[in-house]
Amino acid sequence: MLLGKKRKLGRKIEDITVGERLKLTEKIEDKDLLLYLGLTNDGNPLYIQHDFASTTSFEKPVVPNIMLTGIVTSAVSKYIPGPGSYICEQHLVFKKPVYHYATIDFLLEVADVDVRNNQVTIRVEGKDEEGAIYIDGTIVAQPPKTINRLTTQAMENF
Repeated sequence: MLLGKKRKLGRKIEDITVGERLKLTEKIEDKDLLLYLGLTNDGNPLYIQHDFASTTSFEKPVVPNIMLTGIVTSAVSKYIPGPGSYICEQHLVFKKPVYHYATIDFLLEVADVDVRNNQVTIRVEGKDEEGAIYIDGTIVAQPPKTINRLTTQAMENF
């Protein structure tokens, strides 16, 4: 159960350095697409209907770009900076469509650390197995920053 459970926070701004990298590999499966489509009620036939997609310039169903964005933002929430971080800006360019069953290597790299504004800029790149770039861009996130309040600390002692 996640409710009421204390979770470890991600790293603070002072603990993050330019050049840190994270590589994730994701294979897009039917179950992922169906969960996304069911959750969002997005009925775009380009995402799921082979008959329709075959009549378009894409020729086959594509993965929704917002689903790919979710993979990237999830990596920010889980790893760089980690739990408790907040994404305040994102700029992602989808250079090519990602098709069902594709395997994409996501590379996230810390490009800038702004201690004064508590913001980290992360370069994002998504490539296929042959090295072709599908996703390129940046995300700006605020690492977790807790405020020590007397009442919070006192309540935790009970």
